[in-house]
Amino acid sequence: MPSADDGQTLHQVAEKTIGIIGKTPITRVGYTWFPITQLALWAIFTRSASRKKPENSHLQWSREGFLKMAVVLGSEWCHNLAHLIASNWIGKPMDQMRIQAGMPRCIYHEINDQDVTPRQHIARSLGGPIVSLLFLPVTGLMRTVTKSDSIAGETAKTAFQTNLLLSLVSLLPIPGIDGGPILKWSLVESGKTIEEADQVVQKVNGPLAVILGLFSSWAFLSKKILLGFFSLMLGVTSLSIFTGWLKEEDIKI
Repeated sequence: MPSADDGQTLHQVAEKTIGIIGKTPITRVGYTWFPITQLALWAIFTRSASRKKPENSHLQWSREGFLKMAVVLGSEWCHNLAHLIASNWIGKPMDQMRIQAGMPRCIYHEINDQDVTPRQHIARSLGGPIVSLLFLPVTGLMRTVTKSDSIAGETAKTAFQTNLLLSLVSLLPIPGIDGGPILKWSLVESGKTIEEADQVVQKVNGPLAVILGLFSSWAFLSKKILLGFFSLMLGVTSLSIFTGWLKEEDIKI
């Protein structure tokens, strides 16, 4: 049985380590690693392709759906792996990367770890956004050298849009994603206490929730359903932070 100060819960002890990158273990719990996210998004993109191009074959729809799924979720994987690499590079490795539903989750047992300086907290949070930004010119070039109505062109467009979205969304000042910790630890670095910085982040999420709500409404009206649901989820999270219903340590993204 783990002791109270070992930084792990019984649930975490039950996890199985399937690999190590740097000093960060890659873990899973039972069958929760099963790639249901990949299968679901593949099905969604395949259905979308069949509606847009009914003249194509089932194989072409499936191929387009698979490739779009691969670049969307592959971009998210790269984003999170960049956080892992950045944390190891500065000598403050991520505690673990847990695979759930086929996707990686960055796990830090102590979000206010006093052994990590504010600048190191910021550096760990910047890894993902930097990689997503670096992918933009590459995916943008792919768009220019492929036919827009081809499977390759559709895949390139999806890759560009995904990394653009990751670059922007990851910098929103919401606790649990990169922008929240970046703002928080920038404030701590400038002289505020952790509690004062948390209060500033909480206040900022009020107007942000309104903006995200309006954006979500526009996305749904424009029939951009996935974007609408995603921005709605972010808006609800932001509102919950602002009202105090949700704390940073409770967020599982």
